[in-house]
Amino acid sequence: MLVTIHQPNYLPWPGFFHKWLISDAFIILDTVQYHKNEWQNRNRIKTANGAHWLTVPVSYRFPQTIREVAIATPGWARKQVSAIEQAYAKAPYLDAYWPQLKEVLLRPWDRISPLNTEVIQTLGEMLECTAPLHLASEMETASADPTERLIALCQELKGDAYLSGREGRGYLEADRFSQAGIDLWFQEVEAPHYLQLHGEFISHLSVIDMLFNLGPATSEIILQMGEKRP
Repeated sequence: MLVTIHQPNYLPWPGFFHKWLISDAFIILDTVQYHKNEWQNRNRIKTANGAHWLTVPVSYRFPQTIREVAIATPGWARKQVSAIEQAYAKAPYLDAYWPQLKEVLLRPWDRISPLNTEVIQTLGEMLECTAPLHLASEMETASADPTERLIALCQELKGDAYLSGREGRGYLEADRFSQAGIDLWFQEVEAPHYLQLHGEFISHLSVIDMLFNLGPATSEIILQMGEKRP
């Protein structure tokens, strides 16, 4: 069984869902330290004026974990809803996906991790991601060592293979996975070009840009983004 593990990003890019689509189980790693100015509370969409950041304001105190970080101020969601609706008003598949996602964003969230998890789950259903989704905070593993944590999470699900992002080649200790009887794979993807609104193509946006523009074709395009390699 191939297990993949990823921090709960906000409105993730398509490569996030590529890992989910090609895995047998997906673990949301909400128990590690939150890092400012990364992807846990922000992502980008495309507007008539180019790429635009959607940022959820958070109140963070070092060394809080992702699941402990609070959303700082109310009102952020309505501003983002307005920005998304304005940017994608002419997108051919907006009406097919947006009402459900909009309802999720407008719920009264108090922490970033539950918001992200629900957004990820909602988008995963739209993209036909069928592998079970798990939260690390609801599992028994509590190791502080990064490699041991990943191995233990895989073992808890009886996984015999782990799928890392390509950056894992730089820090994962392959011999420890081998000693634990877990095959180590790395995701290799390239962001696809596709038909967008608003002129010249912009890469590495939130997956909602693909969904609103391409609709049901999105899942197959994501699957074709790349592969897993040893």
